[in-house]
Amino acid sequence: MTKEIFRNDAYQKRCTATVTANDDRGIQFNQSVFYPAGGGQPGDTGTCVINGTTLHIVNTVKDPQTSEQLHIIEDQQGLLNTGDTVELSLDWARRHRLMRMHSCMHMLCAVIPAPVTGGSIQDGRGRLDFDLPDTVDKMQITAQLNQLITDDYPMSLRWISDEELAANPELVRTLSAPPPTGTGTVRLVNFEGIDCQPCGGTHVASSAEIGPVLVKKVEKKGKMNRRITVVFDD
Repeated sequence: MTKEIFRNDAYQKRCTATVTANDDRGIQFNQSVFYPAGGGQPGDTGTCVINGTTLHIVNTVKDPQTSEQLHIIEDQQGLLNTGDTVELSLDWARRHRLMRMHSCMHMLCAVIPAPVTGGSIQDGRGRLDFDLPDTVDKMQITAQLNQLITDDYPMSLRWISDEELAANPELVRTLSAPPPTGTGTVRLVNFEGIDCQPCGGTHVASSAEIGPVLVKKVEKKGKMNRRITVVFDD
């Protein structure tokens, strides 16, 4: 299986890797800095360089059956073979925006004390659906989010066992997508004193790195469902 460098260090922008498999699903490497789409976060894009030739990685995904990490390369035309050594580089500007927005969604969880029923992250915007009977005020939520961001809460990672997670069900905020278990450990993303929950995505090192944001919309999506959409306010 691919060593997922980004799980421990989301700031690694490039790495040397070896092709371990190549089929019509995509390319597999022994290690990668590319995040595969999942948990509402899009897959990374970037480049793969071999012998001076630059190939474009247009998406990164996981096979739903095997969990193999697959890099989708545009027009690679058989240039890559098992055993080849390549240089992988992220589209860092895009990845960093996704890290900032994913971290903002954790701030939103801290502001809205309700279970999350769905969500997604895009380049420049994100949204969460909450199990709420009543609407919320856009301006108030915007102010609270920006206060948490300005206060600069550090982020850290730690791993707990499946048994520890089962004993602490309050850690799980997402009703629609519970964290994967069965591998023995679960990764917690902890914005100190603000939000701590299982999450496999990429995040910034502290909340101030998110930058100013704006609650764009609050929508009613059912009797007990409120959708909150946030964008960068650059």
